[in-house]
Amino acid sequence: MSKTLIKLIFVIILFGVFNNHLKAQNDEKIALEAVLRSLEKRYDVRFSYNPSAIENMLSAIPGDELNLNEALDIIKLSASVSFTILNERFIAVKVINKLETFLDQTLDEILVSNYITSGVSKKSLGSFNIKPEKFGILPGLVEPDVLLILQSLPGITSTDETVSNLNVRGGTNDQNLIVFDGMKMYQSGHFFGLISAFNPYLTKNVSVIKNGSSAFYGDGVSSILNMQTSTEVGEETKIGAGINMIYGDVFAEVPLNKNIEFQLSARRSITDLISTPTFNNYFDRVFQDSDLSRTAASNQTLTQDENFYFYDVNAKLLMNLSEKDKINMSFINFFNTVDYQETAAISIGDQSLTSSLTQSTLAGSFTYNRKWSDKINTEAQFYITDYQLDATNFDIINNQRLIQANEVLDGAVKLNLNYKPLEILDINFGYQFNEVGITNLEDVNNPLFRSFIKEVIRSHSGYAEATFKSNNGNTIIRGGGRVNAFQKFDTYLLEPRFAFSQRFANYFKFELLGEFKSQTTTQIIDLQNDFLGVEKRRWILSNNSSIPIVKSKQASAGISFKKNNLFINAEGFYKEVTGITARSQAFQNQFQFITDIGGYTVKGAEFLINYQNGKLSSWLSYTFNDNQYQFANLNNGEPFRNNFEIEHLVNFGINYNVNNFKLSSGVNWHSGLPITRPVTGNKVFNNRINFESPNNSTTQDYLRVDASASYSLNISKRTKLDLGASVWNVFNTKNVINTYYYVNESNQPVKVENLSLGITPNFFARITL
Repeated sequence: MSKTLIKLIFVIILFGVFNNHLKAQNDEKIALEAVLRSLEKRYDVRFSYNPSAIENMLSAIPGDELNLNEALDIIKLSASVSFTILNERFIAVKVINKLETFLDQTLDEILVSNYITSGVSKKSLGSFNIKPEKFGILPGLVEPDVLLILQSLPGITSTDETVSNLNVRGGTNDQNLIVFDGMKMYQSGHFFGLISAFNPYLTKNVSVIKNGSSAFYGDGVSSILNMQTSTEVGEETKIGAGINMIYGDVFAEVPLNKNIEFQLSARRSITDLISTPTFNNYFDRVFQDSDLSRTAASNQTLTQDENFYFYDVNAKLLMNLSEKDKINMSFINFFNTVDYQETAAISIGDQSLTSSLTQSTLAGSFTYNRKWSDKINTEAQFYITDYQLDATNFDIINNQRLIQANEVLDGAVKLNLNYKPLEILDINFGYQFNEVGITNLEDVNNPLFRSFIKEVIRSHSGYAEATFKSNNGNTIIRGGGRVNAFQKFDTYLLEPRFAFSQRFANYFKFELLGEFKSQTTTQIIDLQNDFLGVEKRRWILSNNSSIPIVKSKQASAGISFKKNNLFINAEGFYKEVTGITARSQAFQNQFQFITDIGGYTVKGAEFLINYQNGKLSSWLSYTFNDNQYQFANLNNGEPFRNNFEIEHLVNFGINYNVNNFKLSSGVNWHSGLPITRPVTGNKVFNNRINFESPNNSTTQDYLRVDASASYSLNISKRTKLDLGASVWNVFNTKNVINTYYYVNESNQPVKVENLSLGITPNFFARITL
């Protein structure tokens, strides 16, 4: 406990030192033209603009301590304008008049910008918005990895430190709907979960919704993560490249003419070319409890040679056919692979065989937008996503070869209409058709066994929704519903959605959110060593009997206070999810091989206080969860703690910006995870672990301190160099993220503890033209 107190005191002292050197920044808005005139005098520049185009526009007032680029960023965040720097003195101002689609929720205003850090904002109807190109800095994170940024928000965490296993308000990762340019994604991580698979340097906008989602969205009973690249043809070419201790990447946005733009980004790991301390730590973390590590520890294995790499490619073509018609075509490809050659001595001599695991996604979409009038616009989209997970595992000693495969093929058509009869009212209608096919293969040569299962579900969905915003902006109401029809099951599901926001007493805002949702895809674990024990989960489809449709009901209410530089938010929530299977919950106790259907109920609260003062942003968040399972045939039908329950979670951090330097430090602490221990004095019975009541014990508390720093250097008018460094788990705390037991060959109980990442440094360099 003394070490924990010392670490916490260290960070609090750091906060105090920074706080003594700050100046307040005006958070009010005034006429944009007045702000521009003020900046002209302050920085000795001249802005070129059409006065009539900006006469009714308001802007935040940038603080005196900001440089010109930082001041322009503040204005762009608060006003719909962009800037083009013509030379050292003259800057052109352009009013952004984009064709807004139904997805953008134009009436949902920003409640607080620079939430925790720049580029992250909280919107009035409960969602969060992330703009990676505006991202500042967070503890342990200097590049805008979207899925890592999410874990700094209240109610979102990862029990195993991966980005591919996000737990939102106690749910499992497969209950999160992840959408990229309208395409549903079934893979979210590189390095088998430690790095986001989505390149942030072409991703322009990310919406995060925990509750009260638009009726447009199906799936995602726990949350929605909607990522979008640019939908507008730019005016100038933008190119960038970067490298860190895991991968290198490049991106380009190239306008071919005023109506056509091509975008491209690519990343590839450098891990098969050079071994870095960061890679070594990541490798040990990912493969610490896998077939690869178990083979390496075998006394009968003579040698083992591992090879690992990943890459991703994202391309997009934007075409303005006319002032009213636009076409976007998007393509994305992820790929992860690891293989290792195992050499062992057997009766016929030394033999070598190669086991391998690959995980990949290939997806593409075609989107057509038409603006019929100022009041009506439509969008039509077609997409297809192909996800594959394949493994070949050789056991030389037992002369066995196991092939496993999991494939998801998802195709959809979406038709949407947005009607805006009044400035205060938005109405949306839509229809969606989805066809999802999932294949699972198991093939063993000794003894001979083969299982090939393919399931297909087609669904038709319609929705209607209206959003009202009062003239003074104090009241926002969104209500609607979605109907999902599953012909295969002769089933119809009605899903109402509701969101309400009311500002009162100048500084306070009240929110009430609710939704019903469902999904037919889920992930299960058959055996803990499936797919070499690395990617244990496989996607499956509901059959409406042994694997039901997963359904959720959720409601939340919150209140926020915002005045000057201080923002405080508190929210309580209730979520009930039914139709989950025991195999989807990663049990490693007495329920590991039991099949049953049940659900869980989460009651919780989230609290955040965020203080911004020009150079500094500091925050403290707390999340409470009471998460209980209910299965008919488990634990005698009595409720018991959810495997993913983190009862108490605290995040504390500080960001400090001075000139072109950015510094960040923070603490992440949470109570331990539920585990099931063997009965003391009678740990093994009938060659099996004799477990206590399920999840009645808890691992030790988790504590991690992170730090990061970055520096930006303007080499020329258009060229910028960014350098940065981060340290994950500064004090090298040994955190246990999973504990389980098994019986060895001597009929003795063995305790296994999976550890989190130890102290892990990373460095990056990036140049943008």
